[in-house]
Amino acid sequence: MSGSTTTSVLVVDDEILIRAGLAALMRAAPGLEVVGEAADGHEAVALAAETRPDVILMDIKMPGMDGITATERILAEAPGPQPRVIVLTTFDLDEYVYAALRAGASGFLLKETEPRQVISAIQAIADGDMLFAPSVTQRLVEAYVRRPRRIPTPQAPSLSQLTPREMEILRLVGTGRTNNEIAGDLTVSEATVKTHLNRAMTKLGLTSRAQAVVIAYETGLVTPRNQA
Repeated sequence: MSGSTTTSVLVVDDEILIRAGLAALMRAAPGLEVVGEAADGHEAVALAAETRPDVILMDIKMPGMDGITATERILAEAPGPQPRVIVLTTFDLDEYVYAALRAGASGFLLKETEPRQVISAIQAIADGDMLFAPSVTQRLVEAYVRRPRRIPTPQAPSLSQLTPREMEILRLVGTGRTNNEIAGDLTVSEATVKTHLNRAMTKLGLTSRAQAVVIAYETGLVTPRNQA
């Protein structure tokens, strides 16, 4: 993220009233700057490259290029620090949300979220904090893996390149444990946990903690509790 006190935001939604409302909300909030508005994924990719926002509010279901594909493109093509993507959805257990987290989104918000909570979420994600408790991501992933899949899932990366410690920390992240809890479990410092997790994520090409939870399930490192 940029070192300034202002967080730049790109708003992406195909519905003009929602997009305009979110943009107006951002412009009225101290510390936030709207650097662009996009009506679809193609516009989002172009504007993200042009404006390099800190945070992107990304609608998932849009005509043409959807929010999942746009998220993948934006994160893959970012020339410097990657933006944090928050996907906007109608249903929190929608498989499209899972796919967006799989693509590297940092979290999701329901479209009915209170305005002040939207502002708080943007500020938290810009500061590098988790958007919600890891258990929320875990619940989403578990609900998804129990269902028949309509959206093709990309092949999960191999864990063979990870050290035993990196694999253990990835497994614990997948179960919804925080860095502090993992540090207590393994009797190491929280900084050590962060170092191992960052190395594991780099080796696997992951961009967010939510994505790490998804991969932990897809590789079988963690299994849904009713199947364990």
